[in-house]
Amino acid sequence: MEKLYYHRPYVKIFEATVTDCRQGKNGIFEVLLDRTAFYPEGGGQPADMGKLGEAAVLDVREKPEGIIHMTDRPLIAGSTVTGAIDWERRFCHMQNHSGEHLLSGIVHKHYGLDNVGFHMGKDEVTVDFNGSLTQEQIEAAETEVNELIWQNVPVLESYPSKEELSSMNYRSKKELTGQVRIIEIPGGDVCACCGTHVMTAGEIGILKVTGMIHHKSGVRVSMLCGRMALFDYRRKQKSVSGISALLSAKADHVLEAVDKLKEEGLKKDERVSRLSKELLERKAEDYPESGSPLLVFENGLDPAQLRQFCTMLYEEKKGSIVLVCSGADNRFQYAVGSSFKDMRAFSKALNGRLNGRGGGSTLMAQGTFQAFSEEIRKAFAEESKGENDGIE
Repeated sequence: MEKLYYHRPYVKIFEATVTDCRQGKNGIFEVLLDRTAFYPEGGGQPADMGKLGEAAVLDVREKPEGIIHMTDRPLIAGSTVTGAIDWERRFCHMQNHSGEHLLSGIVHKHYGLDNVGFHMGKDEVTVDFNGSLTQEQIEAAETEVNELIWQNVPVLESYPSKEELSSMNYRSKKELTGQVRIIEIPGGDVCACCGTHVMTAGEIGILKVTGMIHHKSGVRVSMLCGRMALFDYRRKQKSVSGISALLSAKADHVLEAVDKLKEEGLKKDERVSRLSKELLERKAEDYPESGSPLLVFENGLDPAQLRQFCTMLYEEKKGSIVLVCSGADNRFQYAVGSSFKDMRAFSKALNGRLNGRGGGSTLMAQGTFQAFSEEIRKAFAEESKGENDGIE
């Protein structure tokens, strides 16, 4: 099978003869051709998509018998078919793959790190390096990569002999056998590769690092090139412009505006928390001390306030067991506490009767009930049987 994607990587439309077509799984057909421009998945680069005649090419894989085109309908063996590559998608892959080579080569040259993982996804490209990088280092590498792109250096392809290869200094993730294909970008990288690439670095357009996180014993760098980088910038610019308008701040000052807003929000949260605590303390004062169980329904409490109110009530001896519920209809959040009884066992019994979930410690448990208030009252009264009623 002639692999046009190597010899003529810019071929968008081609003709080929169907040498075989067989039924695959899930209504998919497996088609072999005598020549193809469809790149099969491999080396971190996704497979091409497009059309073979009227059939949609959904995936392409390389197997021992040849390159298999997964199509949505059968093709007649022996017939001539026109293939059309989804060129926009392919060219994005070529831009990003060539850009990844440059970034990996520059990082290896300056910091001695190896590319140990490469994934080209729908929305981003990730490269895994086997060591740490600082933000300053990855930015310096990004700058050098883009300088080479703007110099429009060539992207060279060669197939060196075994003897020539033994004297070459090139990157490779694994031990290679057979004919090796080398991609060289002068000043940037020399690497064994089976993927598709642009002919000159200028076609990459731009490389932008979009993120870096710690991953295993190294870092995972996210990046985008060319068209994908443009679209990513456009989306982010719309977000920045929207935030700028909402905060009445200039676009390049939105970070300071958000920091200020966050600080003001934290101060408001502190005031609300303090006022909420004071309100709950006053509510707790309304309950007399009692050795009986106490059930309280209080609207509008979040989980933290439920715990806080329940703790106030049982610590101030307002009930031997205190159950506080907040909710409506047949769904309530609850907190139950006591200084005298084990709340793990008690909450487990209530959960079993009230379709509840949750748990906690000996002093307090918390969770949810899927039950109506009358069902909760009845279950609480029966599970705390032996004590005087103290239900509100």
